[in-house]
Amino acid sequence: MARAVSNSAGTGRTLSTPQSVNAAVKSICDIMRRSNCAGALQYVPELTWILFLRILDEREEREAEASEALGVPFAPSLEAPYRWRDWAAPDGPKRAELQEGTLGDFFGFVNEHLIPHLKSLRDRPNAAPRQKVISEIFSGVEHTRIDTERNLLDVLDKVHEISPDGVDQTHMFTLSQVYEGLLLKMGEKGNDGGQFFTPREVIRVMVKSIDPKAGENVYDPGCGTGGFLAQSYQHMREALGDGITAEQLETLKRRTFYGREKDNAIYPIALANLVLHEIDEPHVWHGNTLTGGEIYGGLFEGAPALYDVILMNPPFGGKEGKDAKTHFAYKTGSTQVLFLQHVIDNLKPDGRCGIVLDEGVLFRTNETAFVQTKRKLLDECDLWCIVSLPPGTFVNAGAGVKANLLFFTRGGPTERIWYYDLSDIKVGKKTPLTLAKFEEFFRLLPERADSERSWTVARSEI
Repeated sequence: MARAVSNSAGTGRTLSTPQSVNAAVKSICDIMRRSNCAGALQYVPELTWILFLRILDEREEREAEASEALGVPFAPSLEAPYRWRDWAAPDGPKRAELQEGTLGDFFGFVNEHLIPHLKSLRDRPNAAPRQKVISEIFSGVEHTRIDTERNLLDVLDKVHEISPDGVDQTHMFTLSQVYEGLLLKMGEKGNDGGQFFTPREVIRVMVKSIDPKAGENVYDPGCGTGGFLAQSYQHMREALGDGITAEQLETLKRRTFYGREKDNAIYPIALANLVLHEIDEPHVWHGNTLTGGEIYGGLFEGAPALYDVILMNPPFGGKEGKDAKTHFAYKTGSTQVLFLQHVIDNLKPDGRCGIVLDEGVLFRTNETAFVQTKRKLLDECDLWCIVSLPPGTFVNAGAGVKANLLFFTRGGPTERIWYYDLSDIKVGKKTPLTLAKFEEFFRLLPERADSERSWTVARSEI
């Protein structure tokens, strides 16, 4: 069903390059910035739900056509007039009806009918998994933030041009990459969103090092916007290549990716991001992982007790209260140390983990829980690699944070650790850490060989 997508002027143009898609998104953000959504923390959540409904409608249209061709029934998540093609598309019948009415009818439909309807889908008897995802993406939306009907209609027309069918298919993941660019804007200094973002290159390095494989499940207990899960999907999908079976694809899209996120604003964005990355059923639990305090667990039903692969970046310098401490053997307020205990306890035997920890966690010995947790790590897991990252890698989380990547397998104990040191590299806003800096690391990793940057330490020396 590959087709060029018409814009509101009827030009039928196709967005054929990442640059043209980026330009289209920038023009949408420009309208939003002058429409009561001044900063990225305002306009990204707004664009998230609008873009999601656009993609959802097209996906369900394709699925309906495929089902019809096979002669099998198809139950759409949304019915008229709540589908994009009804109320938002330039030629939508509901949109035409509303625009022919009195001023304010369109706003009234979006705020008083569309948004409440979508938020209530999860409470329907026998709600489908996708309907629950839709409701959760709208969990933080009370009304559109855009200030006038004209501006909202302009945004809808421009979003209508952005379509997986309209984007040249040689640019795989173009849309999701554009969305990642928007998320980065939320994480820029001054936007107070840096805590939710791990630099893209660090995520790629960690996923490549851990190498999740088809049939394994992947978990991030503090998933932020879903970067580790999205990158793991891409890694696993590319590894399967053209020989992927229908069953493998179904497993990958519906029964592979699990996460937890407590922030009310970030949780819906994680869901939308994962759906944009073609994960049809992202199993993200909304609540505080460390206290067990649940806000919504409906997407986590049937989640496994233990995981094959865990990838995460716990918040630097985070503090938890007494509620969290009661859930852990070694009591501390340090979020990172509690997450490290959680990760070890949630890995399957032979399960693999990649985690970011600041250097203070590794070397601090003046708090008993820190020492006990590190001993637990060395006793119960094979900590086979530590990478020392350059200062400034996590510019948005606080300039002074010096971080390390830890890679380990459950079922230790640790006998020796291979260290790889990148701490002398200068990293800043204009000189970010790139994948090229890890070429030697990946070349040496299989043998864990010594070099000017790498060496092995026996457990007895630690």
